Order: sequence, then structure tokens, then C-alpha cells
Amino acid sequence: MDLYEYQARDVFEKHGVPVLGGIVARTPEEARAAAERLGGGTVVVKAQVKTGGRGKAGGVKLAHSPEEAAQRAEEILGLDIKGHVVRTLMVAQGAKIAEEYYFSVLLDRAERRYLAMASVEGGMEIEQLAVERPEALARVAVDPLVGIDEAKAQEIVAAAGFAADVAPQVADVIQKLWGVYKNEDATLVEVNPLVRTEDGRIVALDGKVTLDANADFRHPDHAELEDAAAADPLEARAKEADLNYVKLDGSVGIIGNGAGLVMSTLDVVAYAGEAHGGVRPANFLDIGGGASAEVMAAGLDIILSDPQVKAVFVNVFGGITACDAVATGIVKALEILGDHATKPLVVRLDGNNVVEGRRILAEAAHPLVTLADTMDGGADKAAELAHAAA
Repeated sequence: MDLYEYQARDVFEKHGVPVLGGIVARTPEEARAAAERLGGGTVVVKAQVKTGGRGKAGGVKLAHSPEEAAQRAEEILGLDIKGHVVRTLMVAQGAKIAEEYYFSVLLDRAERRYLAMASVEGGMEIEQLAVERPEALARVAVDPLVGIDEAKAQEIVAAAGFAADVAPQVADVIQKLWGVYKNEDATLVEVNPLVRTEDGRIVALDGKVTLDANADFRHPDHAELEDAAAADPLEARAKEADLNYVKLDGSVGIIGNGAGLVMSTLDVVAYAGEAHGGVRPANFLDIGGGASAEVMAAGLDIILSDPQVKAVFVNVFGGITACDAVATGIVKALEILGDHATKPLVVRLDGNNVVEGRRILAEAAHPLVTLADTMDGGADKAAELAHAAA
């Protein structure tokens, strides 16, 4: 789960990371009141959207009085920034910046460890810096069993080339940011910019935090950070049904059992779709090891509710749950859905009890169901049907 900037700021403050005052506002009047509460001087009115490039899009503006803060809020609210409509603002204290830095710690999946990155050239897009001047971005591996202690923080600061007069303060803040990463079960903590103010303070001016949803059971308070209004409605329904679902932008709905099989199915459908007008997968949906009628019905109901979906590919390998149980689940799911099921389904079964599973589907002879012998054949047929219905 990605946090909004104001949420990241609050989490930073909770863990002792130095931040400036910030107040959420959703109307120009609330922005005016927030500026007054922050002292009535210079503030920054910042769009709260989960994407980058806010400044270039006009979503970050200075205001030198409460009245000007209200004007800036009126200009920003309703902006469309890369497909995200601004409905919330943060009115933040202004700062006199002497220098801008960059710091992040993230999960390096390829190396199976954490990675800290730091630079004395903050403020710009880090992707641009990494391409144009990779030597300016220090990358330091972090042992998950040790984390970022004082010695590791000093190593990061030295690798990034921080000046001696600021290095101890930066190292201290880095350790606090590691506390955020570890204690909140994050997969990313990023500060850009981390600044030195003219009076010598080190402050996290803009933060980005991504929390690991797999650790939600350890953090009941994280539920309060979810933005239900901004969530994809299909993904919200899938979460309520305890289904592993991710909405994509294609037209072939995908149902499979096991994350690896579903990921492979996405690739095969995308490849097959090249021969049928470029159709692509519409979702990731892993029903797991169980394929009861209720689970299958819930999955089909969500996929069929997506107006982009034109055909569905059910790709199941029978293991602990045998193919005959899966087939029975599909037949009963279609009975449960009734008239709501209107889009063609291509079903490929393999593995335990596959012959019996195919017999059950063949005898049911549902007009929407087409049986496929292979994964490639099923993907091709689903792509063909989706293209024909487009």
C-alpha cells in the first residue's frame, strides 16, 4: 500500500524523523485555516496524489499568506495529474533550504536483501539522476539481519559523499528512517528531498512510503491509512472476498490456481493476443488451492463485472484440489451467477483427475464454456474470442 505524502509525514514524525508541520485540507477554506495554524507566513500547498511529477503539473505551489493559500488550493483542487484527480491537499510549513539530498531504503528482490541509496544531489527525479550521473547515486547493500545501525549509516553517508559538517546529522536521520522501514514493515521508504535548512537542521521535506500488505496482521492501525475512495472498486470487492486480484488494462479475464501459474498465464495470453489485435490480460486472479463453487463464483463475478473483459480464460492445474472438484466448482458457479454470466469462458484443466474434470464440463455443456487441451491453445482461443467481441 502506497501512502500519501501527508501520511508518510505523520509516520516519519511518529518515529522521530525531523519533519515540518503539515495539515491536511480538502477545501480552499480549510487551506486558509491550515496556513493560519502554521503561523500565517509562507507555506507550500501540495497536491496529495500517489504519483510523481506533481510540481511540473502545477500541483505544488508556494503561498505567502493564508489568503494566498486559499487561492492556491482552489487552483490545485480538481487538477488531473497523470490520471489522478486532486481531492486532498497538504499545507506544509515553508523552509529556507540550503542544500537538497536524497535517501531511500528498499527491498532488493533480485539480491534478496535491502538496498540503501543516497545522494548529495536531491530534489530532481532520482531515475533521471541514475541515468545521467549514476556515479552521483550511492548504492549500499543492507543485511536484513543487521539493518542500518550506526556503522552502516556512516558507511552510507561516506559512500554518498556528504560533507563532514553535515554527515553525523544525516547518519542519525538515516537510522531513524530505517526505524520507519523496519517497524512499519515497509518495502520502500524514500525522502526526496532530504534538506539542510539555512539554520543547519536536517529535515525530511517530502516522503514516500510503501507498506507491505502481507504484514497487515501485525499492524491493525494500517487499515486507517487505506483510501477506500481511491481504491479500484473491483480490487476492493476482491479483497472483501479474500481473493488475490489485481486489475490490469486488457480484455481477457484470467483465473488460475497458484501465483506462478497465473503469472505464466498472463504472459501466454499476452503473446497469443499479438495475433488477435493485440488483446491483453485484464487481471491477475489467483484462487489459490481451493476451487469451491463459492470461490469460483466470487472470482467469476468480479471478472465479469469488469466492462473491459470480453472473454475469460480459466487455467487450472489440479493438485491438492483435483480437476473434478474444479470442474464441479465452475458448473455450480455458473448456476449461481445465472444471467449475470454472459461472456465466453475458455477452460483448460490439467493434473490430478483431469479426465473426470473434463467429462463433468463436457456433460454440463454450458453454452459459454469452451474446453481447451493445452495452455497455449486455451490462451489463443480466449484471445480470439475477446478480439471478436471487441
